[in-house]
Parts: sequence; structure tokens; C-alpha cells
Amino acid sequence: MEGISVSKVEYTYPNGMRALKGISFDVRRSEAIAILGPNGAGKTTLIKLMNGLLKPTSGSVTIDGVDTKTVPVSKLARKVGIVFQNAEKQFFAETVYDELAFAPRNMGFQQEQIDNMVKHIAHMFGIEQYLQRNPFSLSGGEKKRLSIASVLVWDPTYVIIDEPTVGLDFRYRRLLVDMIRRIVAEGKTVIVVTHDVDFALLTSQRCITLCDGTLLRDGPIFDVLSDESLIEKASLVQTFTLKIAKTLLSRGSRTDEVMEVINVLNWGAGNT
Repeated sequence: MEGISVSKVEYTYPNGMRALKGISFDVRRSEAIAILGPNGAGKTTLIKLMNGLLKPTSGSVTIDGVDTKTVPVSKLARKVGIVFQNAEKQFFAETVYDELAFAPRNMGFQQEQIDNMVKHIAHMFGIEQYLQRNPFSLSGGEKKRLSIASVLVWDPTYVIIDEPTVGLDFRYRRLLVDMIRRIVAEGKTVIVVTHDVDFALLTSQRCITLCDGTLLRDGPIFDVLSDESLIEKASLVQTFTLKIAKTLLSRGSRTDEVMEVINVLNWGAGNT
């Protein structure tokens, strides 16, 4: 069975904190999903469970039919790549090149392939001039771009990005939106964990909202974010873009028409 299945998952940390309480949902191939919710909702715990870094206290998580409890994280990482919020926690190589080459090298790619992969992704994220620099010498925004590039470089089937817009300027925010749309169109799945409602609207068709370790709502993003009580409970911001989208939907506009307006509001006319 293709996809990620989260079934009746509970997770309790060693200190007794119950982070997740019976969460269930399925993720299919070629989906763009936003996971929203307040701090402490269980979002980071959930994504760690989705690539095997944590194992459920009860319930199960399967990746393409494989139970995460039965295989090592290194094997799951070939399919599920996670970009964590704190970029520096991902870095350990002495150069940007080695940071980007680490995963492909350990997955058995040939050196010529690795060189091409690194060159391509570094150019895409505007960090090709830093390949011989130490990752820790980069600016905050450059580190963020490197952390995302170091996961996308090996082309995982499922990409999970935790708070992707933190530290990104307008140009690279737009680049990341375009990249997410492209890789979803290519048949991959992207899961974005974010507080940025506008970014979620730009990138995701589906929205999962969490609060206090429970799943509040799972459904089409416009349906979920049209729920006023949920917006408040999930501590989400009623952005101008969201208000416009809800107004248009209430007047009978189609979702594709609303998306065109959202694009214009974020990028300007002629840049959709």
C-alpha cells in the first residue's frame, strides 16, 4: 500500500508528557498537506513519528506498507525526508558541498551523479557560491535554504518541512512555493508544518489541524480554514489573504478562482 498511514497513534515522552492522543489519518502520494496548530499541539512529535525518529507508544505508522517499528531510520530516510525548523541542528559537515553530498553519498550514488545533484540543488537555492564555506558561517536565511536543499537533493518521495518560511526572504519564499507545487505535480508528497496561514494556502490542498495532542480537523484547506471556531482553537491568524479567500468562497467562487486571487495577493498581477 502506497502512502503514509497513521493509525490510532499515541505517544508519551519518558517524562510522562502525553504528546499525541489517538491520532489517525492517511497520506497519499502526490498530496500537498499543511499541518497547523498552536505550540505544544504535537506537530513536531507527529512528524518525527512519520519518518521513524520516534516510535509510537501505541498504534502504528506505516510508510508504503512498512511499519516504522520494524525498520531502521536510515532505511525510512530514503523515502521520507524531514527539514527541521532549526537549520543548524541538521549540519555537521565542514563544507556546504559535503553537507549536500552526505545523503547521496551514503545512498550509494556515484561521484559524478553526486556532483551533478549538488550543483543542481545549490544553483536552485542560490548557494552555489558557498559550496566551500562552512555551513555555520552562513547567514540565517542561507542556512535555512541549505537545510531544505540538503533534504531535497536526494529526491525523497515524501518531504516534510517544519516551519519553512522562518528566515526566508520574499524571493526564496516564492521559490519554495514554486518548488513544492512542482514536486507535488511530479507525484511526490509534501507536508508543511507551519504557523504561516498564507504559505499553507499557497502550497496545500489539504489541512490537518492539531491541538493538545488531538486531531481537530482534516480536510480540504478552504473547508478547514473557513471554520471560525477552529481558527480560534488552533491559534491561527486571520490574515488578509484568508479573509479575502473566505469572502470569495462565501459568494460562490470556485477554489481555482480563489487560488488565482491568492497568488495575485502574494506575488502581484502577472506573476501567478
